[in-house]
Amino acid sequence: QVQLVESGGGSVQAGGSLRLSCAASGDTYRPNCMGWFRQAPGKEREGVATIYTGGGSTYYADSVKGRFIISQDNAKKTVYLQMNSLKPEDTAMYYCAAERVFFGGQCRDHVLGTRILGEIQWWGQGTQVTVSS
Repeated sequence: QVQLVESGGGSVQAGGSLRLSCAASGDTYRPNCMGWFRQAPGKEREGVATIYTGGGSTYYADSVKGRFIISQDNAKKTVYLQMNSLKPEDTAMYYCAAERVFFGGQCRDHVLGTRILGEIQWWGQGTQVTVSS
C-alpha cells in the first residue's frame, strides 16, 4: 500500500503563491506517476500537474501552464506543487495521487483529461486552496 499525505493548502489573495506538499510512505517503489488533481464545488475532478517519476517528465493542464510547477524530492519521497499567480478559479480541493503506469504518456493523459480517474490507485485526503479576488 501507498499512503499519501498532503499539506500546504490555505487561503491567499489573487496573485499570491502557495506550495503544496505530498509525502508518500509505504510501498513507494510501486507508483511511477505522481500528480495533483483538483475538484471545485459542482465540478469534476481534473488533473492539474503530473510527474513521471522514472524520467522526471512533467505535464501540466493548460489552465496552469506557466504558473504551477510540479517537482519531486526522491530522498524525502515528497512531491511538491508550487502555485504562483493564483487566480480565484484555482479555488478547489487539491488531491495528491499516485499510479503505476506502463509508460509516461499515460501519466500525461491525466492532465489532458483522457485517462479515467479510476486508473489512479492511491489518493491523498486532499487539502483546500482558496483564492480570493
